Amino acid sequence: MVKKTVKSLGGALSISIPSGINEITLGQVMELQEKPQLNDLEAISILSGTTVSELQNIKNVDDLYIFGEIILLLANQLKTLYLNDKIPPRIVFYLDGGRKTVDVMRNLSVEPAGAFFAAREIIAEEINEHIKKHGECDWQSVFNPSLKACSQVLAHYFFCRVTGKKFNEYEAEEFGNEIKKLRVMEALPIAKHFFHCYPNLSKPKPGCLNQLLQRWKKKRESALLKSLSMSIP
Repeated sequence: MVKKTVKSLGGALSISIPSGINEITLGQVMELQEKPQLNDLEAISILSGTTVSELQNIKNVDDLYIFGEIILLLANQLKTLYLNDKIPPRIVFYLDGGRKTVDVMRNLSVEPAGAFFAAREIIAEEINEHIKKHGECDWQSVFNPSLKACSQVLAHYFFCRVTGKKFNEYEAEEFGNEIKKLRVMEALPIAKHFFHCYPNLSKPKPGCLNQLLQRWKKKRESALLKSLSMSIP
């Protein structure tokens, strides 16, 4: 983290923003992507948690230049966001003042049944929406799931494991607020795994992605999606 205390009309103001992509949360990147006309103050606000109004009252604009340079660096790093496929062995959640560690690699299945069907529907809708916008010709080679969809899938995957509660779709969706607190570089590879292995959201087999790509090449994608939506893997 890069920290700097600056003078503002309201007194001393302490600002901290991530110095690298490994420190950015999934929620922060989602906020950045939701603002297509993002300006420097909005970017600093999202990454630091400091309101735009507070930043507007900083006395010396030069105090913001260091953050502008870091934001440019982060922007370049975010261009390679989807290239990271390394699934973290475990994820740590902080809930109600406690710490909960989830061993990811021991179980990459979306469970129970309610979570499975909810996650599968999210993934199917995301793929179909991509095909509608960009066409079905070789769509899998350019497809990247939205961070919103990734967050929703992870909420269903982690909800029961982290909370110890029985599955409840509404509560699982609310759990998405906790998912947004995860670092994007650890959360995104897990979500991508489920998109790649769709519709088999259970324990993966070796070479899952390669097998799926080969199957995609042999069939038209639209026909495949139709059949997948009607069958249970």
